[in-house]
Amino acid sequence: MNIFPNFVRYGSIALAVVGVWQMTQVMDVIHAQETPITPPPVKPPEKPFAKGVAATGILESVDENVSIGPPIPALVTEAMVKVWQKVKKGDALLQLDDRELQAQLINHEATIAVNQANLDIALAQLAKQQDMLDRLKSVTDQRAITQDDLRNRTNDVTVAKAQSAQAQAQLAAAHAAVKQTKLLIDRMTVRAPRDGTILQVNIRAGEYASPQNKQPAIILGEVDTLQVRADVDEQNAMSVRADMPAKAYLKGDSLTAYELAFERIDPFVIPKQSLTGASNERVDTRVLQVIYRLKVPAGKTLYVGQQVDVFIGEK
Repeated sequence: MNIFPNFVRYGSIALAVVGVWQMTQVMDVIHAQETPITPPPVKPPEKPFAKGVAATGILESVDENVSIGPPIPALVTEAMVKVWQKVKKGDALLQLDDRELQAQLINHEATIAVNQANLDIALAQLAKQQDMLDRLKSVTDQRAITQDDLRNRTNDVTVAKAQSAQAQAQLAAAHAAVKQTKLLIDRMTVRAPRDGTILQVNIRAGEYASPQNKQPAIILGEVDTLQVRADVDEQNAMSVRADMPAKAYLKGDSLTAYELAFERIDPFVIPKQSLTGASNERVDTRVLQVIYRLKVPAGKTLYVGQQVDVFIGEK
């Protein structure tokens, strides 16, 4: 009589044990599939100030980079600079195809010769008509000439003067066309707008350059003295002042601190741009950009575009 109840009781206990064992196996499988949390390859920098504001930043050329492109769409015939090359203001960077303009220049220069010949003819005609008028006027006995002859000669001189003026204007226009074409040809040589170092060359001879290209043909900047553009969260914006000291740490180097010199605060809060590409980075945050000057120490090599951790502290 007691066999069935005992079976039910002990069977329930066995099922419970089996269930616990199965749950343990499931949890082991879940834990095995989880990615282990590994420590960062480089220890993050310690805060150099007891109180202050932390920000992310990026290295830029002093006075910012210059993205250089062609004035018009054209074929590149020669890239005259290389990365790391130092250039002076006015140095040639790119040569664009100017053969069409060179052909126009030849035509305009030939037009100058034609217009010069027409001017010489017009001046000769003017001199001829003026001489004939002067002869009529020099006759002592005016009864020997008619007023119609005198009036016609006078009108001929007037027409000759107008033709001479027209020829002079055509000659001046031809000279202007030559000057204009030479200026357009000179524009086909893209030159450096200021002193600096070539940071990127993104175009080669034979490629087609256009002002609408998203990627600039050449990026020009300064590498001896850099600046840091720090993005301060708008919640901390009111805590930043010009007299606050600041230090920067390169990503991957948490031991070396670089002293920063305050340059300016951009008076415009902007949406934050993603720097790390991490999925958990807040890109909906608005930031205040603070610019600092950074002098590259002797023996150190810093690169434009490197990310830095910026700490702005209290004195």
